[in-house]
Amino acid sequence: MKESEQNKEKTAKDETSHIIPRFGKKGPSKLRQSFSRGMTYFLVVAACIVLYFAFLRADILADSVRTVIGILKPIIYGFAIAYLLNPIVKTVDKYLFPILGKKLKKQKTAEKLSRMTGILLALVFLFAIILALCNMLIPELARSIENLITTLPAQMNAGMDKLTELQSDKSTTGMIIKNLLNHATESFQNWIQTDLLRQINVIMTNLTTGAINILNEVFQFLIGCIVSVYVLLSKELFAAQAKKIIYAVMTTDHANMTLHITRKSNEIFGGFIIGKIIDSAIIGVLCFLGITLLDMPYVVLVSVIVGVTNVIPFFGPYIGAIPCIILIGLTDPLKGLYFAIFILLLQQLDGNVIGPKILGDSTGLSAFWVVFSILLGGGLFGFVGMIAGVPTFAVLYYIFKMIIENKLEKKKLPCQTAEYGDVDHMKEDGSFVYIKEENKKKGED
Repeated sequence: MKESEQNKEKTAKDETSHIIPRFGKKGPSKLRQSFSRGMTYFLVVAACIVLYFAFLRADILADSVRTVIGILKPIIYGFAIAYLLNPIVKTVDKYLFPILGKKLKKQKTAEKLSRMTGILLALVFLFAIILALCNMLIPELARSIENLITTLPAQMNAGMDKLTELQSDKSTTGMIIKNLLNHATESFQNWIQTDLLRQINVIMTNLTTGAINILNEVFQFLIGCIVSVYVLLSKELFAAQAKKIIYAVMTTDHANMTLHITRKSNEIFGGFIIGKIIDSAIIGVLCFLGITLLDMPYVVLVSVIVGVTNVIPFFGPYIGAIPCIILIGLTDPLKGLYFAIFILLLQQLDGNVIGPKILGDSTGLSAFWVVFSILLGGGLFGFVGMIAGVPTFAVLYYIFKMIIENKLEKKKLPCQTAEYGDVDHMKEDGSFVYIKEENKKKGED
């Protein structure tokens, strides 16, 4: 009986082996090798030709890319919103799913209910923050503009009185100021007569276009919120599909490395961007409390500007502080000076205490590379580049560091940078000769 069953299993295996084809049993034939080599040459030449014509049509390609990005902008917004809201959804799943799993019979129902609850809470949190910022910022901005319109003429009159006093002075300084004022007055009159009407038309056109663009962006953002719901609901499926494609297309080693770099990128981006948002919120609250105690004007507006611009690493505090100093200084110059000192102290607190506690060493970059990545990202992609430039460069830095350390390990050399600080040269046996030793030899000679 056992022998007959074994024979049946062998027969079934033989039948299935004929049904399912197996790849890689035999090496490729010479004809196939020659065809593959010729195909490689053809693809290289074709790629060079395509690249040449791509450079000739760079403007058309750039416009095409912009058009595609404009069409897919709701999808981009959706993925970005989903990425930012994912920590909230994960936290809700972590605590709510075990409770629902005990009360509900079907685990899939509990999982879906937990996920939908997390997504709903995350979206409510997002819109609550947006509405709170709008309620604080828009009325304060309107009051600030109204105060500027009310107080600016008196401030200008006071400034003109001072200039008139200087102009009446018969000294050399007074004569220089008088000539400058006369020249400025003539230039202002010429500008009114020639360019003012044209500039007003341009400004009105830009305002109309800007309002339409803002409404369009708001509409795309709302569509992006809908897309983010589907992304968060199916994030495990998307991740599994991506892994499936990676392991199908790449070799095992390359696929494992790709997934490792993806996880590291997620760790760097998530740690930096979410940490920076939390850090900026804390700075905005501290700024609000500080300038309220100092009895300064435009409390809410200034706090929001300082908090939002603090998201930009390194340069953000100065980008936000300069217009706020000018705004407060127009009302009271002495308070503008006090605010500048307060912001300097607040940024020292953020840079030395709050920031390191929240962010830690999430990027692994030195101060020089942080500044480099901000300038490069901002120059290429504007405000978004200044924020995303640091984590993007940190990922590239990590990949480059991993490649270099792998090559050093193959050569059996140390991977720590500190080991190479005093190296003068390397001997043929692989040992280092240090600068101190070399100088000592030269001194003995």
